[in-house]
Amino acid sequence: MVQQEALFPGFRVLDVDSGGARVHAVVGGSGPPLLLLHGYPQTHAIWHKVAPRLAGRFTVVAPDLRGYGDSGKPPTDARHEPYSKREMAKDLLAAMRELGFERFFVAGHDRGGRVAHRMAVDHPDAVARLAVLDISPTLAMYEQTDMAFARAYWHWFFLVQKAPIPETMIGAASAFYLRHKMGEGSAGMAPFAPGAWAEYERCFTPEAIHASCEDYRAAAGIDLEHDRADREAGRRVSCALLALWGAHGVVERCFRPLEDWGRVAISVSGRALPAGHYLPEEVPGLVADEFESFFGD
Repeated sequence: MVQQEALFPGFRVLDVDSGGARVHAVVGGSGPPLLLLHGYPQTHAIWHKVAPRLAGRFTVVAPDLRGYGDSGKPPTDARHEPYSKREMAKDLLAAMRELGFERFFVAGHDRGGRVAHRMAVDHPDAVARLAVLDISPTLAMYEQTDMAFARAYWHWFFLVQKAPIPETMIGAASAFYLRHKMGEGSAGMAPFAPGAWAEYERCFTPEAIHASCEDYRAAAGIDLEHDRADREAGRRVSCALLALWGAHGVVERCFRPLEDWGRVAISVSGRALPAGHYLPEEVPGLVADEFESFFGD
């Protein structure tokens, strides 16, 4: 907790009972509520360079997703439903309501963007605006998979293997895996401040490794069922959507984010930023600029 307080000065550290999984979060600032969601294999610490500035204009809520960090890690099932983006979104919706926020802005990086996408579709009255960082929609990415993407995002296909295969292999050298996975991007290890890195290492426990594998197993199964059902029913993100991605990353090389998001959302804008995958830590000032413009106008 001391490390989290140092990374987010002036923020409260709290745990909220969502009714599904306990949600651990930091909360700070004042103004319209803004929910910030992290990705794999990180925690809410990814926002430590962005959240303090945004807290000058927004009430910032930065939680750990279900299965990650200090949030709950409930048991799974054969369909991996407890780690579907639908269930993960429910946790966060309940937590925001517990904090007194019925309608709010949402931004998500990586896996957090996928949870945010599902939240915006399932709960349109709650999500006022949505920003997604360095992703195209899950269904689009799987349907457009080619050799270049598979080689670059090898972990998508490794983590979905039957338990406990990836869990055992990662657990045998978890620190090595974490450093390799996060350091293989265009910026290497340079974006990660020592305090944030200490949190990533601390939280990369056997329980979190298993839960994160379940996150990816759900993405390759039940999440695709939900996405296809949306497509067949014509359900789309109805609020304004901002897509940001790294000009030096895999999404830029392998996908067309504005076109991909345009197929699942009504109003889409965005651009590439001069970074790799970890935008909030590589170019925090630009991310904050974009968020202040998009959520603040």
